[in-house]
Amino acid sequence: MQERTYSIGEVAKMIGAKVRTIRYYDEIGLVRPASHTEGGHRLYTAEDIWRLELTATLRYLDFSIEEISRLLSGALSVEKALDWQIESLSIQASALGNMISILQQAKRQQGDSMRHLYDFVQAKASHVDQRKQFIADKVAASDLFEGVPAEWQSPMLHYFNKYIVGQEKTTAQQRAAWNELQEIINDPQYIKDTKNTNFAFFIQELQPRYDADTWIKKLDHIYARLSQAWEAKRSPDSPEVQSIIEESVSLYANAEQTIYNADFLKSYFEHAEQTRSPLIERVNRLCAIMSPQLNLLSEGNIVYFQNLQRKLNP
Repeated sequence: MQERTYSIGEVAKMIGAKVRTIRYYDEIGLVRPASHTEGGHRLYTAEDIWRLELTATLRYLDFSIEEISRLLSGALSVEKALDWQIESLSIQASALGNMISILQQAKRQQGDSMRHLYDFVQAKASHVDQRKQFIADKVAASDLFEGVPAEWQSPMLHYFNKYIVGQEKTTAQQRAAWNELQEIINDPQYIKDTKNTNFAFFIQELQPRYDADTWIKKLDHIYARLSQAWEAKRSPDSPEVQSIIEESVSLYANAEQTIYNADFLKSYFEHAEQTRSPLIERVNRLCAIMSPQLNLLSEGNIVYFQNLQRKLNP
């Protein structure tokens, strides 16, 4: 028997959604109808309707469209998605608690409550100069870049400084994330974990052919292209991504002897695996919460490593 199908209007009434919302989910490839009428009208099955209802539930729980897409496709595990969302909502709860505290303090003040609101917010805000000084002090105190040439130390923190430290305006949620970041960065175990990443490894082994300033500008351009490819859902073996990877390889001297050498790739991935730790993973998630741009870079980086893994295991 042929499975029963429903029109988009019927589906909208069944799940209490707007037609334009369901149409949008189809247009972006999130939940597509099983078929169409001869006239081109969308037809949805019971399975499609369940996916739409699940999407509505996940949106209610503040999952992003991209996270839902990866969940439905199986690219993101349910356990990992739930962990990430709990973390994100915990940060939001902390931010809300902070805002309630500020409002309560302002209410208790006599006189100009609006002025007190402003003063309380400014007192709790973390400004660019304060964040820069905090990071500079931690780098100096921990000898984080021991063995790394001076001109390469700034590029090692380029994206963190650009998207986290250098944020001119921050929301309450971002400030809550930064407060937790400070706590973790002050943890001696985190400094130990970060040192294990051995920044000198990347400079000494990959031997960049350009000076540090030129190298980071070229890397910025490559990551911008890689992020665009990721947003467009290009596969790692697509000509577009292949072209980007080839350009990134050109950043390094002796590329043919290193980056595409099986022995080098094996040691590179083993090294990357050893540098993962719960604290570093937590910092990465907090940074993703603070900066959508940095999160996009991380996703683009996944595409990059997928490509290299394919070359290691063709």
